[in-house]
Amino acid sequence: MSVPPRADCTADASGGLVFHVSGGPAARTGERAELVLLRRGADPADRGVRLPLHPAADGRLNAELTLGTELPEGRWDVHVALARDGAAESGQAGPVRLLPGVNDLRALVDRVPEPGGGPVAVRVPYPTKHGNLSLRSWLRAAHAEAGDLGIDATAVTVHGELYGVADPAAALAGAVAEARLRDRAEVVTVPVTADGARFTFTLDHQRLADGWRGGTEVWDLWLCPASGEPARVARLLDDVADRKPVFVYPARRVTAPHGPAQAGPYYTADNDLSVRVEPAG
Repeated sequence: MSVPPRADCTADASGGLVFHVSGGPAARTGERAELVLLRRGADPADRGVRLPLHPAADGRLNAELTLGTELPEGRWDVHVALARDGAAESGQAGPVRLLPGVNDLRALVDRVPEPGGGPVAVRVPYPTKHGNLSLRSWLRAAHAEAGDLGIDATAVTVHGELYGVADPAAALAGAVAEARLRDRAEVVTVPVTADGARFTFTLDHQRLADGWRGGTEVWDLWLCPASGEPARVARLLDDVADRKPVFVYPARRVTAPHGPAQAGPYYTADNDLSVRVEPAG
């Protein structure tokens, strides 16, 4: 009985990952092993992203996923496959899903992207609820990294830093923050204070509750420079693939026309920062 393949993952300070694969099918003469990343929801005919696996001194096979490897934003399932050089793919066994091993992601904690313009790429491996290895990828042209959140009885104050632009201090001069209501074209705008690439803004819960129509309403937070594209406020630069169930913040009661309500920040399934207004619990 073959050993189910699994992979340990090691991150480096640049945000790159090395997969250390053990177990799985053995390559025969003329075959090569590949790490295969398949994006969820993609066309079944999509071959995904394929990385060569190379023998390491410890007997495992290693594959390197650098930040230079194009990986669109989304969730990617990680497999191992064998391919025969010069032969049709249809003649090969399909990719085998990898089990998660030990992740050393310490280098991702409080990671600082390279200065200057250019997209901010983040990749975080994680175990799925079914016990398989997957990878969460983010790719933002400009990125507003959320830091500390200050929550009091009436408002949430967001501290953060702008990345992915050539001159963040110039981009933040005259910037504003916007709370955009999902499903309806409503926007609440607040001023931003800045110090270099660092920014701060305060959003009054009451302003979001004034037009509350009952049920749950979600306001997505954006940082809008005076020039250039808006950046979604999110917390991406660490080793947490899914913040939503882990980072839970208190909701505060607000006065609303449709009855008792409460408002508070939360991280979405994509680690973006939003504020939810809903009936008071």
